[in-house]
Formats: sequence, C-alpha cells, structure tokens
Amino acid sequence: MADKQFKKKIGDALGNNVLRGALGRFGDAYTTARENAYEGYDFKEISENIERVKSNAASHLDEMLDQFERAATARGAKVYRATTGEDAKQYILELAKSQSVKRVVKSKSMASEEILLNKTLLAEGMDVQETDLGEWIVQLAGQHPSHMVLPAIHMTKEEVADTFTNHLNRLNEPEISELVKTARVELRKKFLEADMGISGANIAVAETGTLIMMTNEGNARLTATLPPVHVYLVGIEKIVPKFEDAGYIIQALPKSATGQKITSYVSMVTGQTPAYYSDGMVKDKEFHIILMDNGRRKMYEDEKFKKTFQCIRCASCLNVCPAFQLVGGHVYGHIYTGGIGTILTNFLNSEKDAQNPQNLCLQCGKCSEVCPGKLDIPEMILEIRNRMGDKQGLPFTQKFALDVVSNRRLFHSLLRTASIAQKPFSKGQPVIRHLPMFLSGLTEKKSLPTVAKVPFRDVFKTIKQDVKKRKGTIALYAGCLIDFVYPKIGEGMIVALNEKGYEVVFPDGQSCCGAPATYMGDRKNARKCAIMNIKALEAEKVDYVVTACPTCTHALIDSFKELLQDDPALMARAEELSRKSRDFSKLLFDLGGLKTGGDGEPLKVTYHDSCHLKRKRGVSAEPRKLLSDTLGVQLIEMNESDRCCGFAGSYSIKFPELSGPIMERKLGNIEATGADAVVVDCPGCLMQISGGLDKRNPGIKVIHTAELLLEKRKTAPKKNKK
Repeated sequence: MADKQFKKKIGDALGNNVLRGALGRFGDAYTTARENAYEGYDFKEISENIERVKSNAASHLDEMLDQFERAATARGAKVYRATTGEDAKQYILELAKSQSVKRVVKSKSMASEEILLNKTLLAEGMDVQETDLGEWIVQLAGQHPSHMVLPAIHMTKEEVADTFTNHLNRLNEPEISELVKTARVELRKKFLEADMGISGANIAVAETGTLIMMTNEGNARLTATLPPVHVYLVGIEKIVPKFEDAGYIIQALPKSATGQKITSYVSMVTGQTPAYYSDGMVKDKEFHIILMDNGRRKMYEDEKFKKTFQCIRCASCLNVCPAFQLVGGHVYGHIYTGGIGTILTNFLNSEKDAQNPQNLCLQCGKCSEVCPGKLDIPEMILEIRNRMGDKQGLPFTQKFALDVVSNRRLFHSLLRTASIAQKPFSKGQPVIRHLPMFLSGLTEKKSLPTVAKVPFRDVFKTIKQDVKKRKGTIALYAGCLIDFVYPKIGEGMIVALNEKGYEVVFPDGQSCCGAPATYMGDRKNARKCAIMNIKALEAEKVDYVVTACPTCTHALIDSFKELLQDDPALMARAEELSRKSRDFSKLLFDLGGLKTGGDGEPLKVTYHDSCHLKRKRGVSAEPRKLLSDTLGVQLIEMNESDRCCGFAGSYSIKFPELSGPIMERKLGNIEATGADAVVVDCPGCLMQISGGLDKRNPGIKVIHTAELLLEKRKTAPKKNKK
C-alpha cells in the first residue's frame, strides 16, 4: 500500500499543471512520431531479432563477457568486472586519484546514476560535469533525471532559463535555440579542461570489444575523445554477440525512444585512441571499461525476470504509460523510472525503493505492446507486488476485505445485504451519486452502480432455455460484477449461446476469480479463489466455460495455472479449465456469430477496447464484427480506443486521484465521436465509463456487447412459471 508521503508526492505532481502539460504533450506527440518512424519497418520482426540476440547473449553471459574482454584488451583497453556498484565506484575513484584527476566530464550514463557516482567523486573534491543537455539541466537544478532518455522532460523552457540565469549569473531568455547555444558554450570549455571522461554505452559487442553510443548532441564523442583518461561504465546486460547483432538495436532504439528514425550520432569506439595533452604531447589514452553487475545476474537468474536482459533502455514503456504521463518519473520511479524502472529498482537498488512505485502500475499492458525487447512488464511488476505481499503481508483493511472475498458464502451474504443497505444512498436510482464522509472521494468524479436486487445466480434459475439442434453444454462463469451488479449481461449471454445450440449451466459454487487478491499482492487468497472455482466449474464435464469479463478470462486461462503449479492434481484441472475457457465475444465470433437482425432502429455506437481483452487475449476485431454484422449498428471508432479507462480493479479505489484523470481522457474521446452509446466487453470498464458519463454526459449510454445483443434483437429470455 502506498504510504502518506508518497500520496502527497502524487498530489503535488497532479497539481503541477506545467508538469502535466509537458508530459501530456510529449505523450500525444510520441504516439504519432513512433508510428511514422516505424513506417516501412516490421516492428514484430525487429523485436523478434532483439529478443533472439539478447536472450542468446544472456544465456551465454560469461562466455560473452570473456570474449568482449579479450577483444577489448587486445585493442588497448583495461577491462574491470565490478560485482557491485561500490566496486565500480572504488575502481573509478582510485583511477582518478592515480591520474591526478581534478575535472570530470560525463556523457549520459544511467548506470552512474544507479550507483550515485557523482556523489562519490564530488565528495573527493572533484568537479563533475554532466554534458548531456538534459542531464546538465537537472544537475544545475539540483534534481535527478525524471526519464531515462529525456532527463529534463518535466521542465519548461522558462524553468530552464531561470536555472541557467541562477547558475551563470546572467539573464537567459526562454528561447530554446539561445538556451542550446548557452549550453554549447559552457560545456565546450568543460570538455577542453577535463582530465577524465566517463560514459555509458547502449551496446557492447563481444566479437570486437566495440562500445556503441547513440546520442543527439555529440557529447558522447567529445567525452570519449578529448580527455586523456576515459572510462566506460556498462551494465553487463548491454552485451550482444556479434557486430551485426547491434543493427537491430540501432534500428529500434531511436524509433521507440523518441520517434526518430535514427539519432544524430551513432558513435562506435573500439580500443584506445590518441590523447592530445596541453603541453603538445601525444600518447595513447588511458582507456578503461567497467562491466558492472550490481544485481543484474540475480535478476537474470530469477526465472520470472530473465527477460529484463532484453530491455534496450528505450523508455517507450514510460512514453505510453497513463500513470507516468500524469505524475512523471520523480514520483513513478526511484533512479530508473516508470514500469521497467520499477523492476530495475527492485534488483539494482532495493525492494524498499521499489515499494511505492510498483503500486502505480495499472496493469493495462500498453507498455508491453510497444516494447521492442518483448518484455511483459506488467506481469513482472505483479510478481514483485505478490512477493512483497508474501514477505510483508497487506495492511489490515485490505487483508480483511480479501479474506471476505475469498469466502464465498460470507462474500455473497454481504452482497445480498448491501442490496438492501444501499437504499438510503441510491434513493431508488440504479446508481449511487454521493457517498458520505471519508467515502466521498469514490463518487467525486463518477457515480457507482447499485448492487442488483436479484443476483444473476437467482435470475438464472428462472430462465427457460430454448435450445434447438443442441450441440453441447457451456458453463457460464459470471464473476462478481455480472453476478451481483449487471445480471442483464448474463441474460444476453444465455440467449446468444442458446441460439448457437448450447445449453448453459451455472455452477452455484463459483465466486470471485481472485483478481482483486492477485493485483493487490495476496497470493494466498488468490489461490483459494482459484481452487474454489476450479472445483465449482468442473470444466471436464462441459464443452466450454465462457465469461463476459476479460479479467476473469485471464484468470481462468492463465492465472489459475500459475497459482496451482505446485499441485499436480489441481494443475491438471486448471489446464483443462484453461483449454476450455473463452471470452464471450470471441467464442460467439468463433461459433459463426448470430443471424443478422436488429430492431431496425438506427444507433451510432463507439467501442472501447478493454486492456485485458485486447492485450492479454488479442481480441479486438471480433466484437466489432458482431456489432456491425449482427446488429447493423453504425460503428464510429474513437481516438485511443484501447487506452485504459482508469478502472483497473482496486486501482480506482487505491488511487482515485489518478484513475479520475485517466477516465476523463477516455470520456472526452467518447464524446468526440458523437455516438449515442459506447459498447464495452468488460463489466469493470462498464462501471468506470458509465459512472463517469453519468456525472458528465448522461445522454450517452454505456452497455456491454452481450446486453446490447439482447436489447437490439428484443429477444428476452423466457422465464419459468412459478
């Protein structure tokens, strides 16, 4: 759970309109720039090549490092392998002292930020100067980078001008071209005076001992060539086997990082170069390469985190993250920022440093969609969250709530009680628009749906199914929201599946899929829910298990297997359930859809892609085809249809201050279409979007695909006579 100080940092960031404006503008521009940069390139093929090259290097790491060291040493480099950050700092410090170094220039190196190298050198009386423009700006401002590629993205030109004015004691106008000129003049002197240069590298080639840097300012070349002593500080994950392998990263990194086809400079250094001294002497440069571990091997040797070695540090995961775009890296991060930064922080710094940032992940999966290294960042963050939960436990309130949810009888009894207790708040309406006192924040930006008077499990018993040409049996898994909030969705599912020749059964023993426990880091209760539902659904007795909630689909197909892999008997049943589980829209599409026919009344709809359905299950075109082909509605695509709506389960309760702005952006995109209704395939998204529109624009209807099928075809399920 996020602490109070962290919550304050979030509030401060959200109240900083300059920060939000800068991050928002970049995020909007980035998407288009990235698409343009990749035009004519096969992103999937490039990603697969990066995965192949980097995973091969990682699986032969010692062999690759040995080969690199031999090649670099043969070309005059001194190679040192640092086990820890302290080892690396001590090596650099001793080298600096032996060479009487007084002035140091650095080209961008997140590895040096990782180990707080500047602090160590400054403490020894050395002048340490960052030369990357963004790094120099934040250094002068007394800050640290807020982004791995764009360190000063959080600052405006006015703030930069003020920083320069204060540092240089002369007025600097907020003109970008003039500020760049000022930086060039000031930094050029530092290059010429420097005794030592320190650089990072994007790629280290084992075959040749070559280090490759990609920059837009040329500072890396000056740092590498002018000072008589030069040190490269390189994480061991940067290694690739052959020179030709580097080409895939060179292709992907600028496109993914900043939306450029290529950076202004691609610098390759292989071995010593001559150094020119002020007294006219020319001799070979003192050239050192530090290959740093500092927790990287531990990260790779952990099966859940092996793929982190495929990261090329492009920061595309930050650029598309809804949470990062709201609060920036000084909140969502420690030294490394954003989603990948949370994972790196956990291993390269400490679990404590990762504790607060990991909470900010929405689990929307957008980062994985754009990652050229093919990392599943949300799953890794979720693993960190669960390990923290295993080790530290959850706060009492959260643990109590999850204990209740995993107890089916108690949970369902409380929900039935809530359907009566809510009446003073709902005032006869199907929504709750205001809650009192400390709960008021939950209804500030949106209304909440009421608990259904009659849950779906009771409605189901009254439905008379009409199945002609019976093909089989399907178990309907409702999950919490369809069962107790949106029973009409379940009714629509039954009518559609009956039409396809399937009798629907509803196992009474089913309950919550355990997603709340999973996403809050309570693996014990998630496992209890998995066992309860596997036993209840008895997948081996039906043809399919269908649900109209993508989060539940993900649980049935993926999560249950992971939770029960230590129990062979339960694992076999989990695998059977996984094989037979389907999302409703996907199953209906695969079964051939329904006969064309609606009520003939025109309806303009737009469609919102839920995160789990599109990115976990790859389902996007199918529900659209059902809507247009079966019902004949006019489908109008909204901008950013697959951008998270901000619900994210318990996230909207833990962080309503972040969930709200994310939702508002979605509502704006919906309104811009001019649609009469927005269709969703996720009950959670339905709750979030309908609640927001109820406050903002109640004229737009929000409806689940299954319920719209029921409504537009006017085929209500027949009820048994009492």
